[in-house]
Amino acid sequence: MSDYLPPKIDWVRQHVEAYEGSGGTKATTLRDTGLPCIIVTHKGGKTGATRKIPLMRVKVGDAYVLVGSMGGQPKNPVWVYNLRAHPEVDIRDATVVKPMVVREISDPEERTSLWEACVEAFPPYADYKAKTERVIPVFLAEPKI
Repeated sequence: MSDYLPPKIDWVRQHVEAYEGSGGTKATTLRDTGLPCIIVTHKGGKTGATRKIPLMRVKVGDAYVLVGSMGGQPKNPVWVYNLRAHPEVDIRDATVVKPMVVREISDPEERTSLWEACVEAFPPYADYKAKTERVIPVFLAEPKI
């Protein structure tokens, strides 16, 4: 991936810097939740630059579920469009970094099953879904073969 563009939101940038800067030994939980998170390294849809975003760790088998909730805000987070344009990502889960490929989940049965895993891992997702009218994008990141 090309040049790195850090997140614009201060706390997100600081979180990524602490997580990545420690090699995955610090900042592995999301703020004061105590719940584990991962870092998704992806390519910007417009810039082609390397982007990094912390997301809640929702693991299903060897795959990770990535949820574009943005706290239930009316718009999708920008990274959703980046993944749609460039599905190859690296996922850092603590000290392990794996190349993966994402696919957006549209099948209703698969989506329901994965959504349940998401809410189990991070219960606020249910509140985020209730407070927005948009369909929250859900991606599955699977090991790159």
